Amino acid sequence: MKLYYSDNFAFPLPEGHTFPIEKYSLLRKRIMEASIVRPEEIIEADEVKDRDILRVHTLAYVQRFFHGKLTSAEIRKIGFPWSPELVERTRRSCGATVQACLAALDKGLAANLAGGTHHAFTDRGEGYCIFNDVAIAARKMQAEKAVERVVIIDCDVHQGNGTAAILAGDSSVFTFSIHGEKNFPFHKEQSDLDVALGDGTEDEAYLARLETRLNHVFLSGRFDLAIYIAGADPFREDRFGRLALSKNALAERDRMVFRRCADRALPVAIAMGGGYARNVSDTLDIHFQTVKVGVETHRKFPRPFPLPPGMGWDSGTG
Repeated sequence: MKLYYSDNFAFPLPEGHTFPIEKYSLLRKRIMEASIVRPEEIIEADEVKDRDILRVHTLAYVQRFFHGKLTSAEIRKIGFPWSPELVERTRRSCGATVQACLAALDKGLAANLAGGTHHAFTDRGEGYCIFNDVAIAARKMQAEKAVERVVIIDCDVHQGNGTAAILAGDSSVFTFSIHGEKNFPFHKEQSDLDVALGDGTEDEAYLARLETRLNHVFLSGRFDLAIYIAGADPFREDRFGRLALSKNALAERDRMVFRRCADRALPVAIAMGGGYARNVSDTLDIHFQTVKVGVETHRKFPRPFPLPPGMGWDSGTG
């Protein structure tokens, strides 16, 4: 299982900022120490290519972000101060999701150890999301004829509003989001299937709703690739979550998604999504167990997933 990281491309944040940037390097360190994958399978992400970004985002927005020309209002909505380092990190994090999709198509399962920037729209960012990595990756896989239909399974506690808006009306990508009803974003977009949960939803109710609605997702047709946003923020101690899930329930959530996909020989690319627990170690536990459960499930259900001829990050087709 290949894991792609971009945490070594740091960007400056003011002291006391609420975004837990340190979780990414800590996650990679923990995975390396636990030896759940081989060292050579933990890979520094490449930059996403401009043409891949521009399948999803407007040229004007992309250029203004690259050159530091966003307005102060746009920067506030994103939540990060602009810097050249932020541009590099954004390109690498999006590249990691593209690479994870390619690796998943080849071997069945792969992950971006960041990503899941599902609040980014075609012409703007918000909620710590600048470019929409999952939409970029899905559209690239389709443009390069690696897949026809993609399902995005978004289990972050916040609705994937940007993803839903970007892919609205596109029957080749099915968008599923299970999220807090009263949580950010306060104006929801329309996914192909939304599951809105009340504040304080606990383990049993969450897992029952997820199981039922995943049945609906997979009855909607055949898919060639799943992109799974495995947010840690439904955790009961998350500062911004408003749900009440245990770590055990989140592991079972991961297991449920991976098993459903494995049963259908469906390759899965993972993006980590959000996580804002009061103790960063809790967020780290949840992200780590997503990777661990994925590895364990994949080993139980091995499948060959050969890429089409000529496909690959360095093939010249990207």
